[in-house]
Amino acid sequence: MSNSIIRPRRSFIFTPGLKPEMFPKALASGTDIVCVELEDGIAPKDKAEARKHALALFEKPQEDDGVERILRINCMREQFGVEDVQAILATDTPPPALMMPKVRTPDEVVMLDNLLTERGHDTRLHIIIETNAGLEAAYEIAHCSSRIDALFFGGVDMAAELRCENAWEPLLYARSRVVHAAASAGLDVIDVPYLDLEDHEGMVVAARQARALGFSGKGSIHPKQIAALNEVFTPDADEIARARRIIKTFEEADTGLVVIDGKLIEKPVLRDMYRIVAIADRIAK
Repeated sequence: MSNSIIRPRRSFIFTPGLKPEMFPKALASGTDIVCVELEDGIAPKDKAEARKHALALFEKPQEDDGVERILRINCMREQFGVEDVQAILATDTPPPALMMPKVRTPDEVVMLDNLLTERGHDTRLHIIIETNAGLEAAYEIAHCSSRIDALFFGGVDMAAELRCENAWEPLLYARSRVVHAAASAGLDVIDVPYLDLEDHEGMVVAARQARALGFSGKGSIHPKQIAALNEVFTPDADEIARARRIIKTFEEADTGLVVIDGKLIEKPVLRDMYRIVAIADRIAK
């Protein structure tokens, strides 16, 4: 099981490392996660400048505002990714978490984990499963490092690799495997952003499908999508009350299973109950 802290991860948004002035706007957007972008959203000629600006954002102490901060580096199998890691190892103020794209094997994650450990950085890891090889190894990847907090499903690249349409049904098998891998390691799992900014209803439907499948949250491409995503992945009052009851009953019983409302509930359910309460506590702030 992961030793990650349970926290709401209902929504995330990217902000370009090349434009650090957009970072505060992203933090104020209402999202649970802000990811500073060094990979696909940055042209090769701008990678070095974006890296410099992005790392400078973390030189100052970050506010305890409930927003998770992540830096998406380039693939570690590429020169830009190696340079990103070298810069992170060189700084005394690393980002709180790194997002690793295009991961194919557990070895990549283990290598970065070892380098961070050797340097003394407590940086967490978020892994994107968006390659065919990564999908095949998703279970092993999810279990390969105690630094991992979440798996992200990269639907656009995955559809290209699988030579299928980037739509719900063709990618259902791939999504399910990523959910299975994440759940097996007690990790959160985040779905790919919905790319049609004008199709609000379609995005809501896709978010509800993702939640029903087991996803913890979904990405956004614009701040105007965030409120709806948060709503879809926020439990209602009845769910919150039930979660608090289950947690309280387990804590008082100190056993592996309890009976609530005539239904047998086993201890593995607790993690989801704690996540529900974490989201409720975030909303209450």
